[in-house]
Amino acid sequence: MRIKKTDFIKSAVVINDYPETTEIEFAFIGRSNVGKSSLINSLTNRRNLARTSKTPGRTQLINFFDVNEDFYFVDLPGYGFAKVPEAVKKNWGKIIADYLNSDREKIVFLLLDIRRVPSAEDIEMLKWLEHYSINYYIIFTKTDKLSNNQKFKQLKEIKKKLEFDNKDVFFYSALKNTGREELEEFIFDEREKAGKTGLKRTLD
Repeated sequence: MRIKKTDFIKSAVVINDYPETTEIEFAFIGRSNVGKSSLINSLTNRRNLARTSKTPGRTQLINFFDVNEDFYFVDLPGYGFAKVPEAVKKNWGKIIADYLNSDREKIVFLLLDIRRVPSAEDIEMLKWLEHYSINYYIIFTKTDKLSNNQKFKQLKEIKKKLEFDNKDVFFYSALKNTGREELEEFIFDEREKAGKTGLKRTLD
């Protein structure tokens, strides 16, 4: 199965504005400028589906994208951008928490820049995901920026903060599309598993 068609459906802030669904959906979250939009564009083979910006903190809404007229990709607001006013940060935190705490069936992909040791905000997000008992996976982005030797050394540093096995995480380069096939296959496998007991969802 491949991603053949992807369309932007809507942006939302509150739960009542989310598009209706009875299917599992796949959400992407991470620090501002970690490469969420670039990854979504790469994964869907759509250059400008998700808006990218050199200015961190641009995404302030939850954006829903329809995939193959079957399920949603969900682009959640970035977090951890220091120049954003505290009141705005709190609002983003509520937007994210409301989504995570919603009863929508979901898998969350937490994106981490492989060049950086996870920040306090990243660790807090992991705690949130575990607190809400959400099925989540880590995707290390921007893997093209490091040599294999550098990746090995950096993963050793990252593992001082996080416990994981390399086979349980994804490695992705939106620039070179490295890791796209593996992630796409995983998504459709999970969609198939969920669909065996689910109902066909209706679009808004």
